Amino acid sequence: MSDVIRNIELLAPAKDYLSAVDAIDCGADAVYIGCQRFGARHAATNSVEDIAKVVDYAHRFGVKVYATLNTLIFDDEISEAAAQAQSLVDVGVDALIVQDMAYCRMGLNVELHASTQTNCATAERVKFFEQVGFSRAILERSLSLEQIRDIAESTNIELEAFIHGAICVCHSGRCFLSRSVSNRSGNRGQCSQPCRLPYDLTDGNGEVFIKGKHLLSVRDLDLSHRISELLDAGVNSFKIEGRLKDRTYIRNIVSYYRGLLDCHIAARSDCRRASVGVSKVEFTPNPVKSFTRGGSEYLFDGKRAGVASFDTPKALGERLGVVKSISKSRFMLDAKSDIATGDGICFISNGEAVGTNVNGVQGEWITPNRMDGIAVGTVLFRNYDRLFSLAVERSRNRRSIDVDMKISFARDSVTIEATDCQGVSITLCRDIETDEVQNREKMESVIVSTLTKSGETIFSVRNIDIENLRFIAASELTALRRDTLKALEECRREKYTPTGSFEERQSAVYPQRALTEQDNVTNALSAEFYRSHGVKDICQGLDLHEDTINKRVMISDYCIRREIGQCLLKNPTITTPLYLERGRKKYRLEFDCKACQMSIYDIL
Repeated sequence: MSDVIRNIELLAPAKDYLSAVDAIDCGADAVYIGCQRFGARHAATNSVEDIAKVVDYAHRFGVKVYATLNTLIFDDEISEAAAQAQSLVDVGVDALIVQDMAYCRMGLNVELHASTQTNCATAERVKFFEQVGFSRAILERSLSLEQIRDIAESTNIELEAFIHGAICVCHSGRCFLSRSVSNRSGNRGQCSQPCRLPYDLTDGNGEVFIKGKHLLSVRDLDLSHRISELLDAGVNSFKIEGRLKDRTYIRNIVSYYRGLLDCHIAARSDCRRASVGVSKVEFTPNPVKSFTRGGSEYLFDGKRAGVASFDTPKALGERLGVVKSISKSRFMLDAKSDIATGDGICFISNGEAVGTNVNGVQGEWITPNRMDGIAVGTVLFRNYDRLFSLAVERSRNRRSIDVDMKISFARDSVTIEATDCQGVSITLCRDIETDEVQNREKMESVIVSTLTKSGETIFSVRNIDIENLRFIAASELTALRRDTLKALEECRREKYTPTGSFEERQSAVYPQRALTEQDNVTNALSAEFYRSHGVKDICQGLDLHEDTINKRVMISDYCIRREIGQCLLKNPTITTPLYLERGRKKYRLEFDCKACQMSIYDIL
């Protein structure tokens, strides 16, 4: 076994400054956040000034900040993109997450992370990003554990893997479904999520096999029970999806995974946490209580059925039970629950999710706001737990760094030394007249109680060593503590340094000699990058085309045929070509059984 100690990172999303603070306080080792433009979540943008505030807060705990610049750039946007990237570097972000290779040619003195949109799905692609100078590769969400192992064994680059949240049904960066119905492109940060809409599955000539179902909507990812295997496989960063999620979601999910990761790290001699600080929250995390389309390990154990959510793309929440009795405007369930007034409940009716609120609870009888659709046999879910949400919202979350102090006395001075859990240390000496102590026990008690009141600082004073005890006024002690902890925090800030930068290595050879429209080259700087690394033929990226008619708009490891039990390799009853139809829009499905992949072509 290697003697190298691996830094293990819990990476959390941040919609804005307050979400970032929540994520950090609840235990994140790094956060990713978007700026004004060029991020893959158009609705989650922040000013450079706000990101600078996030950086300042994060770096106190050794937490890293990654800025998302993971959309495609057009030629007339190169200057603006470069200026924004440089402004983020200037305020101290630790890395830029990028899809467009133009960023490699902007002379940015910062780490670059290869976004999942760069299609980090094979060892040879990830190896290229390592060889060319990237510090990290963010893995495709549809990879199996075996594929992740293969990539880790073939490379030395840091690997980041999604462990929780929404899944893009297509190969990341290779989806143009949104672009096929509007000018809103996922590769430009404006995905309209047409994969969550209902479609008819047809033969293209009028026969409908499945009508009005969410055939492309897959359930959310939950790899909480596979953390140990991911660690064994070589994953460094464990990523939570959700830059559009609210603060309650961030607090709950980050706290949950912090606890899980801490247990796994504590059991391993080759792993350590990537940042410092002890997080304390006043609620018990429970991921079932936050938005989820139903937990799934997706294709982690290989390609299989049972990963889609045909009835609804919405969050059903936790299963409460089955309605066993109805009386006028109320009902009773077949199982005990802690349902309460104000909770949100939902159920499937006519193939769609229907929701209502709970107006009252009397014993086992539950009175909803409306009974429409609720009948004996209805399976009910709770998608909003009012009391849990209040507990999370009201929780006073705090993250603190352990500090040991040593205080020593002379007749005309007091010296205090503070050392944090990372060994960062400062010593202050103040000219203070002290007296002989009359009551040693009382004086020691005053010193301990005063110095451990770390208040609103980021520190928690745990041990205090006292030498040559003399009498000192409590007000002098308070001032000493304040100045000492302030100086220690400033020392920590000064000692924080970014871990590296991007330096392009010309010797790296790209694994493809030709790039198609789906390879997303949309500017001359990016094309120049690829040519210098061995690419001969480059097609203009599909986002530059007027439309996507007769183009492949999605490639996916998810397969509708497999999901409905009609795999072409298993004697299906449906052997005709298949199409997805919605209104006047029509797509042709193609199936590559050798690769076990599905492609979608825009034909109308």
